[in-house]
Amino acid sequence: MSKKKGIITLVCVIAFLLAGTWTAVFGLDSAKTGSAANIKQGLDLAGGVSITYQVVGDEAPSSEDMADTIYKLQQRVDNYSTEAQVYQEGSDRINIEIPGVTDANAILEELGKPGSLTFLDKDGKEVLSGTDVADAQAAYQTNSMNNQEPVVSLTMTADGTKKFADATKAAYPNHDVIYIVYDNQVISAPSVQAEITDGKAVINGMSSFEEAENLASTIRIGGLKLELEELRSNVVGAQLGSAAVRTSLIAGAIGLALVCIFMCWVYLLPGLAASMALLLYTEITLLLLNAFDITLTLPGIAGIILGIGMAVDANVIVFARIREEIATGKSVQTSMKIGFQKAMSAILDGNITTLIASVVLMALGSGTVKGFAYTLMIGIILSLFTAMVVTRYILYSLYALGLKSEKLYGRAKERKSIDFIGKKAVFFTISGIIIAAGLISMGVHSATEGKALNYGLDFMGGTSTTADFGKDMSIEDIENDIVPYVEKVTGDSDVQATKVEGTTQVTIKTRTLSLDERQELEDTLAENCDVDASTITSQSISSTI
Repeated sequence: MSKKKGIITLVCVIAFLLAGTWTAVFGLDSAKTGSAANIKQGLDLAGGVSITYQVVGDEAPSSEDMADTIYKLQQRVDNYSTEAQVYQEGSDRINIEIPGVTDANAILEELGKPGSLTFLDKDGKEVLSGTDVADAQAAYQTNSMNNQEPVVSLTMTADGTKKFADATKAAYPNHDVIYIVYDNQVISAPSVQAEITDGKAVINGMSSFEEAENLASTIRIGGLKLELEELRSNVVGAQLGSAAVRTSLIAGAIGLALVCIFMCWVYLLPGLAASMALLLYTEITLLLLNAFDITLTLPGIAGIILGIGMAVDANVIVFARIREEIATGKSVQTSMKIGFQKAMSAILDGNITTLIASVVLMALGSGTVKGFAYTLMIGIILSLFTAMVVTRYILYSLYALGLKSEKLYGRAKERKSIDFIGKKAVFFTISGIIIAAGLISMGVHSATEGKALNYGLDFMGGTSTTADFGKDMSIEDIENDIVPYVEKVTGDSDVQATKVEGTTQVTIKTRTLSLDERQELEDTLAENCDVDASTITSQSISSTI
C-alpha cells in the first residue's frame, strides 16, 4: 500500500468512527434516528403491552387447540417485535406480552380474531376456512418456460381436502377464481386450473419469493381454532430498573475500554488497529439494530458482547501468527501478509460453526431466543469483517505511513513445547471422567427432581401472582422491598417482577408454586408489604420457549 492510500484509508476510518459516534449518541435528526436511544427495547428493559385472552365457551379447550392457537398468535405478534411472547395462563387463558408498544387497543383490533381467513368462490360464498389449511409454505417451482418461479404450496386438512375438492370441481370448468380473504381483505385470487382432490395446491403468479413467503405466512396464521375474548390488557413497566440498565451500559463501556487498553499493551501497534476496528464494530452493530428494527433485550446484549469477544479472538489469532512469522526472520510486511492468510481458515471455522447455530436459533426459536440469534448473527458477520478487512487495512496503512519497526509489532518468544499428543491418554481420560460425571449428575437430577437441569421460567413455566400494594413503586423498590420476601418463600432466585403502569399493582412470576406455597406467599406479602390479601390473585403460566 502506498503512503497516499494509507493516509486516505486512515482518514476514512477515523471519519467513519466520528460519524458513527455522533450518530450513536445524538442520532441523525431531532427524532434521534439511528441513535442507541432509538433502539427498540424489550420488556425487561422498557416494558410494553400485556394482553390476556379467555377462550369463549363452556367446554375446556384441549391442549392441542391451545398449543395451536398459541403458535399462530406467536406468528402474528412477531410482526410487532422479535421479542414478543405468547404463553398459556391457567387452563383456558392466553397471555401476550409485546415490548416497545403502548397502544393496546391498536393491537387488540388485529389479534384474537377466529376464522379471519376464508376462501370464497366467485359468488362470495365461503368454501373453506382458515382452520381447513394444515400448512402453507413458499417454494420454487419450474414453470412452462422451464424457469424457477416462486409459488405458495398449500396442504389441506382431512376436512379441508374434501371441501377443496368440491370447490375446485365447481370452479374448474370456467377456470373461476377462489378468493383468499384475510380480515375482510382479498390477499390472493388464484384461478382454478384443475380439479384438486388430494388436498395439495399451488398458487403461482408471485412477483418475488418474498411475496410468496408473506402470503404463505398470512395463510398459516390466519385461522385460529379457538374463539378468544379480551379478559384484560395492561401497559407493564420494565422488569429491570433504569439504574440497572444504566450501570450495565457503563459496565459495557468500561469493559470495551479495558479490552482496547489490553490489546494495545500486549500487541502494540496491531492492538491499536484492533481497537479502532472494535469501536467500528460496536457502532455498526448499533446502526444495524436500528436499521433492521430489532428489539434489544438482555439476551440480545449478551449476543453483542459474545460478538465482541469473537472479534477480539480473531485479532489475537492473526497477531500471534504475525509475531511467529517475524520470529522466523521474515520482514514485518511479509509477516503481516502471511499472518492474515494463514489465520483465515481457523477464524472462518470458528465463526461459521457459530453462525450456523445462530441461523438455526433464528429459524426455530421465538421471543428472546430469536432476539439473541439476531444479534449473535450480526455480531459474527461484523466480527469477521472488522477483523479480516478493517484491521488489516488499518495495519497496512500504519505501515505505509512509516511505522515499520519490528519493535512496534513484537516477536514471538521461544516457549518450551508441551507434548500434548504424547499425553493423549491422560487428557482423554480426564475428558471422559468430566463427561461421565456430567451425564451421571443429569441422570440423578432427572430421577430425583424430574428434570435433568435447573430450568428457568422460560422453559418450565410457573406461577404468576398479582397483588395491589396501594402505592406507586419503582422497579428498584420492587427489587429491594418485595423480591427478597418472594425469594425466601420460593427458595429460588429466578423471580420476575413487573409493575402494571397506571395502577399500584405488581405482577410477580416465580417457579410453579403449590397451593400451600401460594398461601404462604400471600401471607408473607400481607404481613411484610402492607398488601390487602383480597387483592392477591395467582395463575399457573406455561413456558414461553
